[in-house]
Amino acid sequence: MRHLMNPLDFSVEELDKLFDLAEDIEADPAKYAHACTDRKLATCFYEPSTRTRLSFEAAMLNLGGQVLGFSDAGSSSASKGESVSDTIRVISCYADICAMRHPKEGAPMVAAERSRIPVINAGDGGHQHPTQTLTDLLTIRALKGRLGNFTIGLCGDLKFGRTVHSLINALIRYTDIHFIFISPPELKVPDYITDMLREKGITYEEVIRLEDSISQLDLLYMTRVQRERFFNEEDYVRLKDFYILNKEKMKSAKPDMLVLHPLPRVNEISVEVDDDPRAVYFKQAQYGVYVRMALILTLLNSAD
Repeated sequence: MRHLMNPLDFSVEELDKLFDLAEDIEADPAKYAHACTDRKLATCFYEPSTRTRLSFEAAMLNLGGQVLGFSDAGSSSASKGESVSDTIRVISCYADICAMRHPKEGAPMVAAERSRIPVINAGDGGHQHPTQTLTDLLTIRALKGRLGNFTIGLCGDLKFGRTVHSLINALIRYTDIHFIFISPPELKVPDYITDMLREKGITYEEVIRLEDSISQLDLLYMTRVQRERFFNEEDYVRLKDFYILNKEKMKSAKPDMLVLHPLPRVNEISVEVDDDPRAVYFKQAQYGVYVRMALILTLLNSAD
């Protein structure tokens, strides 16, 4: 039995197989419409989520399975003081696989250690968000035709953004990738990441203005400034509008540059960009369903 706690839990070869399966699901969804008949997915979400939770639920329903669970800690026995360890032991009696989001880093790992069913980390604090990373990688592979040989700009909250940290760690396993980190000094990428890139000989730049680097990019990964990660409202208000991607800035970008965003968007991408064919963040959300379908199938097969 396998779990998914970190994007690196799967080798590059295993990811290739997972993405091949996801693309086959996209091409022929009817072929998989009954693949999980009589199987149940538990969605245990201890903090709010729209896209990730609904994406998991849609994935399981598309496979012919069923879904049960809770959408916030207040509607679970956590509000009575039940531990994650005890909760997963109970969930293991009801479901065949579990997707868990938790505000505390490492909580899904604790669950996996006690679980009798596969557990998927659906986000733990500012730590990891592996299925978003799988979604990002599948989107890049499907639309660019490759995972490697490109320059990627990551823009916005690079300090607290778990999607950014996970994506960087996943991409360093591919060849010829150059990173450009675009953020205010207060939200720069953590030192442990830049230290790691230097140790591995992977090139990167750190810039403050998006306008200074957008023309170099093959991919632009936008992120929101996350209010829930700040300790005070003043810092959040000061930085939340630091970057706004609009049509004027897109004029400087390459004709085939792609704009990705893990969503939700606040105002960091103007709605006027949505009609630009290079804006693929809503396609990205659709790829999230396909990759989660492939992941559910893969982990259930490993548990059989």
